[in-house]
Amino acid sequence: MLFPFATFYMLPIINMFSILGVIYCALTAMRQIDIKRIIAYSSVSHMNLGVLGSISFNMQGLEGFVFLMLGHGLVSTSLFLLVGSLYDRFHTKLIYYFGGLCQIMPIFSIFFFFFNIANFSFPGTSNFIGELLLLVGIVKSNVFIFLLSGFGILFGTCFSILLLNKVIFGTLKLKKNRKMTISLDLTRRETFVLTVITIYTILIGFYPSIILDNTYSSLKFILTKMLI
Repeated sequence: MLFPFATFYMLPIINMFSILGVIYCALTAMRQIDIKRIIAYSSVSHMNLGVLGSISFNMQGLEGFVFLMLGHGLVSTSLFLLVGSLYDRFHTKLIYYFGGLCQIMPIFSIFFFFFNIANFSFPGTSNFIGELLLLVGIVKSNVFIFLLSGFGILFGTCFSILLLNKVIFGTLKLKKNRKMTISLDLTRRETFVLTVITIYTILIGFYPSIILDNTYSSLKFILTKMLI
């Protein structure tokens, strides 16, 4: 709304860089060996998709952008918290040192699994509603951009599944991990915080009207001003 003429004038360049950001960051995440960097690059990829939705100039795109920011705030925060708990216990974030954590950290593995599938917009989670609205808004604006951004979503699903397989499934890799017991699992405080975030993630995933009804008037006003 601050620079409407500049926005429309620079629209092709913004679209180009946003598409590159979606695909490039997703591919970069697949090549990382630091778990924290994987989550960080996935966040950048998601936000580039959000930019594409915000400049689609329709209600679905704007609603999807707002919803994705809220949902991603829940999911990404939880993933960073989980990585932080791993670092506190093992003093490393390199993916090569992990594997088979479901054998010694079952509660951690449950939350890590849930928030990873939420990160690639599994149905029933907050990110699913956000990305669905974004894609509807993008396809109404430009089908070609929609097809290109779809590759980024596909790659995002791939690196999330790879991360799950390498961290919580398989066999324990470090010798010292083989001696660890169930006591290294999440603490009560960590479990409580993640449980609350999980409830919110599922709640707005099944009842998106909680967010959409309260943001409709503001987004409608913004859209009207942009198209005048």
